[in-house]
Amino acid sequence: MPIAEDVELGAGVVIHHPELVNLYGCSIGTESSVGPFVEIGRGVRIGHHCKISSHSYICTGVTIEDEVFIGHGVMFINDLEPWAMVDPRGTGGPTSKSKMVSTLVKHGASIGTGAIILGGVTIGPGALVGAGAVVAHDVAGKAVVAGIPARLIRESSAIVGTDHSSST
Repeated sequence: MPIAEDVELGAGVVIHHPELVNLYGCSIGTESSVGPFVEIGRGVRIGHHCKISSHSYICTGVTIEDEVFIGHGVMFINDLEPWAMVDPRGTGGPTSKSKMVSTLVKHGASIGTGAIILGGVTIGPGALVGAGAVVAHDVAGKAVVAGIPARLIRESSAIVGTDHSSST
């Protein structure tokens, strides 16, 4: 089943083509939307009023705050030194050499199509990550970054903190 029983969905969440997603043990806040061909791993927290576009992968260890935009084909990485070996006991799980790190995307940030977000970074409130960027270091609030590796381009004029209290 593409949406596991332990997934928590807030009121008004829209999952476009639920038969074409893989959601495991995650929570998705009110009035957020998830496009087709998205995979969201166990323990991921997605805030309210977020948009997760198609073909994106959000792995365990990622927290996305409110009003965040995730473009098409965005990939999050949670192990900076992955190993091809599996647990020698045959469970298929990670070995003790795996070092999962956490990633935080703060309120009102936007991540462009095809961006890759390495584990262990924080993307600040209102920041904008350009399409195709590779984010290897923290991004300051309201910063606009682009390139490989992502570098500061300018400061964003984004308004962070839209009031949704009157929405139905």
